[in-house]
Amino acid sequence: MLTHYLEKFFNPTAVAVIGASEREDSVGWKVFKNLLRSHFRGEIFAVNPKHKSVQGKVCFPSVKAINKSIDLCVITTPAATIPQILSDCGEKGIKAAIVISAGFGETGPKGKEIEKRVLALCHQYQIKIMGPNCLGFMRPAIHLNATFDNNFAYAGSLALVSQSGAICAAILDWAVDQQIGFSTVASIGNCLDLDFSDILDYLTLDPETQSILLYVEGIQHSRRFISSLRAAARLKPVIVIKGARNQQGARAALSHTGALIGNDEVFEAALRRAGVLRVASIEEFFSAAEVLSSNYRVPGNRLSIITNGGGAGVMAADRASELNISLPVLSDKIIAKYNKKLPPNWSHQNPIDILGDATPERYHSAIDICRQDEDSDGILTILVPVAMSQPLKVAEQIIQEAKKNNKPILTCWMGERQAKTSRKLFSKHQVPNFDTPEKAVEAFSYLANYQHNQNLLVQIPSPYPIKEKTDIKTARTIIEGALKENRKLLTMMESKNLLKAFGIPVNKVIAAANAEEAVQAAEYLGFPVVMKINSPDITHKQDVGGVQLNILTADAVRLSFQTMINSVKKAQPQAQILGVTIERLFKTKNDRELMVGVLTDKVFGPVISFGMGGNLVEVIKDNSIELPPLNPYLATQLIERTRIAKTLSPFRGMLAASFDALIEVLLQVSTMICELPYIKEMDINPLIINDKETMAIDARIVIDSVTELSVPYSHLAIHPYPAHLAQTYTLSDGTPITIRPIKPEDAEMQQNFFKDLSSHSKYLRFFSTLGTLTPNTLIRITQIDYDREMALIAVHTKNNKDENIGLANYFLNPDSTSCEFGIIVADAWQSKGLGYQLLSSLMHLAKNKGLKQMMGYVLTKNKLMLEMAQQHGFKIASTEDPNIKMIVKRLNLL
Repeated sequence: MLTHYLEKFFNPTAVAVIGASEREDSVGWKVFKNLLRSHFRGEIFAVNPKHKSVQGKVCFPSVKAINKSIDLCVITTPAATIPQILSDCGEKGIKAAIVISAGFGETGPKGKEIEKRVLALCHQYQIKIMGPNCLGFMRPAIHLNATFDNNFAYAGSLALVSQSGAICAAILDWAVDQQIGFSTVASIGNCLDLDFSDILDYLTLDPETQSILLYVEGIQHSRRFISSLRAAARLKPVIVIKGARNQQGARAALSHTGALIGNDEVFEAALRRAGVLRVASIEEFFSAAEVLSSNYRVPGNRLSIITNGGGAGVMAADRASELNISLPVLSDKIIAKYNKKLPPNWSHQNPIDILGDATPERYHSAIDICRQDEDSDGILTILVPVAMSQPLKVAEQIIQEAKKNNKPILTCWMGERQAKTSRKLFSKHQVPNFDTPEKAVEAFSYLANYQHNQNLLVQIPSPYPIKEKTDIKTARTIIEGALKENRKLLTMMESKNLLKAFGIPVNKVIAAANAEEAVQAAEYLGFPVVMKINSPDITHKQDVGGVQLNILTADAVRLSFQTMINSVKKAQPQAQILGVTIERLFKTKNDRELMVGVLTDKVFGPVISFGMGGNLVEVIKDNSIELPPLNPYLATQLIERTRIAKTLSPFRGMLAASFDALIEVLLQVSTMICELPYIKEMDINPLIINDKETMAIDARIVIDSVTELSVPYSHLAIHPYPAHLAQTYTLSDGTPITIRPIKPEDAEMQQNFFKDLSSHSKYLRFFSTLGTLTPNTLIRITQIDYDREMALIAVHTKNNKDENIGLANYFLNPDSTSCEFGIIVADAWQSKGLGYQLLSSLMHLAKNKGLKQMMGYVLTKNKLMLEMAQQHGFKIASTEDPNIKMIVKRLNLL
């Protein structure tokens, strides 16, 4: 694989500081001083035309005057000087720069003009820039401190990436005192060039980094951010803290949904789907990092608490309740086991109070029983330093338990003087330890929430889960008709017809142009009915034009019709009245009123909202949100995050609501949003649900024109599963097969495929005879981001059972314009044309993605692969290794 374009940033061999100074009050002095004091393993050069030497080192007038190659330059001079400096760097061949200076776009038009010149030079010379307006960069393992901070981080396995230099400095100061180490510290500032996506891509595969911490203030490129975040979170814990959590976006919402949702809630939903953990404070930042770095994982949120002090157990239980952490009720079987091991007056419930005189042996017995409890996912052990307690001996016992336990053990040794030695011992053996019960429970909640979000990460829904119920052509016709009339708000009739096109049940509606038609409509629908003015100028947000009729005479219908027309003309003389829509009221004793909505976030695009419906929706504000696309699992999670979800069960004599019907509505709304980027906002309120069905009573949809999308689903923050790419083929022996993109649920099938491969086939593909796929490798193969890579599998179905018989995949190279690929076919299916078809499909997908070149590495002895590559127009080139050939194809020649 090609060297990553950030390699010069993370592992430079020579660094130049432009603006290095003798003035101790300058940033240039501090940066150069830090590089010298950190004992950087490479060479350091000072650049400043005003000095002959700086801090005992020879100083050069420009980078071009240095007669050695430079990997990284750190620029501390004023913004106005930077275009010329970058031009010098480009001519010198320097590809990486950190711009610490401020004075760019944040200062106004003059700064923005400098930004444009800087970006133009970056593109011209292919220079990657971190910053501007940043603290700098640290790589402790190689003793690189290219910052002007007063602290230098210890070496460790945490990577910290921050948009704020001040927050970065505060975290560093806190971490030094706590002796927390880092693999990387990057202050990325204004993100003029490099942003979170670039840094995450490097850190994901960085062997020095085991966990990633992000401080985020804002995101510009949501698809790239989410894509990189998901790729990282599949392999390493990612923890995020966000500033400006409570700021509302400056967006004028036209709908209930927009009034309910704030930008921060959308950001939260995006992080959940990315499989990362969000925390609220710097202290939580490191607590979460500590517990996740321990490699502890939990299947659920059920916690057993063992304590030698009842009060401490109560404090832990209270915090667990606040965090929705479940304290499982002890079964009779488990209680019987405790009765045999504990004193008679133990608590007989969870928290498990094993009393103040608890010995190490008693802790061992309690933990051993907890280990056997199938209703428990993790264990919290608390020790209160009372007279009879033995803090250090109990700690030594807990450490032994943690080594052999199949469940995570967290510890809380309360107090300070008697607990200090135990905490040091816990830290030495990597047993997560905390000084209060509340902090310990919070740490367990991080494990539970992280696992929940990891479950969401592997959900990659299709954009149309119920395709047979969709009529996309009709839906587009409705929208295009409104746009031709320069309308962005659909009428009630148009909105309901749009819902019907996606199989969403709507209330029966009939349009009436005059009183006689109104009488006929009312008689057809039956009573009671609702009559509303049908006008593009009047929406359901306005009270005029709506009359509920519970009457049985034709004269009353005629009278009501005329009264409505007259009242509207009086209130809004300019209104264009097309007639009246008459709707049948949908009402049973089992009805609940819900709301399903859509809004478009300015960063993450379309968002689906679900919650309580009716007139009080904006007062009660019971709703949850999710990014499309949805599948049944995600739709269920969306529902269960609301309070009204509890009323869908049998409730005060009401039958249980039809959960399946509700799920289907949510899936169809998801399909609508995926297929129709025109939709900007939508309310279905109320959506009535009872024990048999759902019915959209009222709907309001806001649309806007869109430019032609060159890439399908590019308006979504999360790329859906590309089900439309599945194709059927017939092999040379007549066997029908399907070639389709891989899914996370293909993991078992992929493991079996790999296990059945011969050693020879494995060697030809992977250049080694690997035994089995590691969990991380299996994740990387099956849980992919279709926006940045592709994996196609060939599937043969026999006796209703699918078998994976071939795999072809590509992944982007660091230049983002080319890709490296590989192909392997099951031994029994070789020489039947399968490899040829897999490569053909992969090439066309890469070209459609906009990639310019495909490349791969093939063993010289793999004659069949080299021959097939030539048939597809690949050029074969030698490499430094005579046993390996490189094959390259320009995709624009297809």
